[in-house]
Amino acid sequence: MNEQQKLKKATYHLYTFLISKMVGSLGAGVYSFGMSLYILSKTGSSLSFALNVILSFIPRIIISPIVGILSDRISRKKLVLGGQAGVILTVSALLLYTHEFGLSLAAVYTATVFNSIFSSFSSVAFSASIANLVDEARLQKAMSFNQLSSSVAGIGGPIVGGMLFGFVSMEVFLAVFIFAALVTFTLEATMNFNLFKKESPTNDVQKQETMFESFKAGFRYVNTQPTLKAILWLALWLNLFFMSVSVGGSYILVTVLEIDPTQIGFIEAGGAIGMLLTSIYFASRKQIQFPLVIVKRSTFATATVVMLIGLPVLFPLPMIWNFVYYFVIMVLFGTLGVITNTPLGVMFQTTITEEYRGRVFGIIEMMSMSAMPIGTLGYGVLFDLIPAYYILFASGLILMALVLLLLRPSILEMAHPELKQTEGKVVTE
Repeated sequence: MNEQQKLKKATYHLYTFLISKMVGSLGAGVYSFGMSLYILSKTGSSLSFALNVILSFIPRIIISPIVGILSDRISRKKLVLGGQAGVILTVSALLLYTHEFGLSLAAVYTATVFNSIFSSFSSVAFSASIANLVDEARLQKAMSFNQLSSSVAGIGGPIVGGMLFGFVSMEVFLAVFIFAALVTFTLEATMNFNLFKKESPTNDVQKQETMFESFKAGFRYVNTQPTLKAILWLALWLNLFFMSVSVGGSYILVTVLEIDPTQIGFIEAGGAIGMLLTSIYFASRKQIQFPLVIVKRSTFATATVVMLIGLPVLFPLPMIWNFVYYFVIMVLFGTLGVITNTPLGVMFQTTITEEYRGRVFGIIEMMSMSAMPIGTLGYGVLFDLIPAYYILFASGLILMALVLLLLRPSILEMAHPELKQTEGKVVTE
């Protein structure tokens, strides 16, 4: 295949990737919304709801490093499609069970565990394959499309789910998800996952290693890359302290300020709107020249936003201004999330060596996901003991300190040696 044919195929991948991720994310959003409302309406217990969330985290934490190893050993396309097939079979089994016996809490929890396992195969293997699907010049657009699909799901999932819930049976929610997953499976099956793959002589050596030796090799590789190691630690701490927003934001809106549930829905949609607009911007602009500089600024700004979340508790506002304030906060959160994640995604795809990419993405997912249940439980206890604004202000300050420490000038210059030539200038690209 000549270069022109490769670029044509890469263009096909780019838009097929957008459609498949958008349809799949929307179907998953509808399913998640329906299952969440089912659990809450059936039990009335936030603990039952939290248990379902934790069951979606734990398997991914355990399985992600294993999937990462497999992604560097066998066909990533087979792992992606196998994961998708597993999700389809799991929800199809849940649909059959529901049709025969009616939906039950135990069945939902079981499906959550298996969905989490199979989703790990798809997400880790696909993340490790993006640089093989599109050319380097369009990696930023591909990463932006990934964020775009998430934002569409964030907006459309609750809207479609809200329209369906109460008017149709839970079987319809399951059928919608199965249909969306089948579309995703079909589209991804047409992709060439080796289009831009660079073969390495170490691949044969790796296949002779045990799984444990391969796992250790992945960590050794990360340890030899100071920039990558700093980013991984930053991702871990960001996910941990961002739980202060997930837990504390809902606590403030519902319990402290008693904002109307309808308005809370619009506030939460603000994050997806911010993601959508920023994703479109990144997809249409040229590739960022100094991504880690942008990441440092965006994460520092995000830490500032975390500190501002508790402000209306200290300085009471009329209810309408509380709504406007938190809607803007969520738009900023969504916007800054994309500004952080898109350059990072491009960096990962371009700087991680091909033969280690699967293992590194497995480690990234493991570290990112492991912080979430810990942060959820930890902040759940803290918000019952300490006023919310103190917790959020302290979390923001700690995040700022971590950003300054982990993305210090020496790390930035290591990632972008050309920064030395721009000292004294404002970096805008």
